[in-house]
Amino acid sequence: MAYRLSFVGKNHNMFIPNSFLFTGILLSIFFTQCSCDHADGAKSDQYKGSARYDIATPKILNLPVELDEISGLAYYAKDTSVFAIIDEDGVLYKIPIMNIDKTRKWVFDKSRDFEDLVLIDSTFYIMVSNGDIVKLHFEGDHIITDKSDFGTGKKKNEFEAMYVDRGKLIIICKDCSDDKKSITSFHYDMVNKTYEDAGALDLTQLNGKTEKKLKDIKPSAAAINPVTDELYILSSVSKQLLVVNRENKITEVYDLNPKIYKQPEGIAFTPQGDLIISNEVFLEGTATLLILKNKLK
Repeated sequence: MAYRLSFVGKNHNMFIPNSFLFTGILLSIFFTQCSCDHADGAKSDQYKGSARYDIATPKILNLPVELDEISGLAYYAKDTSVFAIIDEDGVLYKIPIMNIDKTRKWVFDKSRDFEDLVLIDSTFYIMVSNGDIVKLHFEGDHIITDKSDFGTGKKKNEFEAMYVDRGKLIIICKDCSDDKKSITSFHYDMVNKTYEDAGALDLTQLNGKTEKKLKDIKPSAAAINPVTDELYILSSVSKQLLVVNRENKITEVYDLNPKIYKQPEGIAFTPQGDLIISNEVFLEGTATLLILKNKLK
């Protein structure tokens, strides 16, 4: 059986068409004037970066206590913000990267295990750990929601990662009963509100390329890099970042420093390929946003 993770095109998870120049100027100002922490001295042979990102030394933006359980992220280019959700509570947050004190929030549901979100035009899709998806949009001051049930039957499935690819919504298993040495995925039809098998990513291609156990590679977030057209998959358990090309091959795998990437649960890209990762709080300190500038843009 050939395993294949669905991966069909470029990301369009924005409210409006993006102004690349405007976003680039704002982020350039942020990177030069940000008062956030730096991961100085974190580089080592074990935690190498890539030609595009200084993975070992991201800029670190500390978040308020209310966002300790931050998970999914969606970048909003219009005003250089990220939308985010937290585990357990049905609350949508908007976090201005330039000024987190201006963070806003909206309650949209009761307490559930919310794991990821994407933004398509003006509609949010928010995923629950069992694969259910809550569709959310605003009508004036009112929030309108609609829920789809994944329907696992007797199978035990757990999901944490979801991404949009050329208008198609895809959810990825963190731990599904059909997983062996692969990562399975499903397409969610946003019109008919149905799910279908979308194949899987074969992890055995990592044999000899990583010291981590394959069973510990558990996707916690995923997104398509709009510049390289590659799929980036975070694994919080194994503390790794995987890069997957259009041929469904894992072209790069990076070990993440657990002192910095304490519990990475969300990932998003700006239109120019800057990478943003969210960390839940772990043991001590605060939740964080990690920002990695695209050096090749």
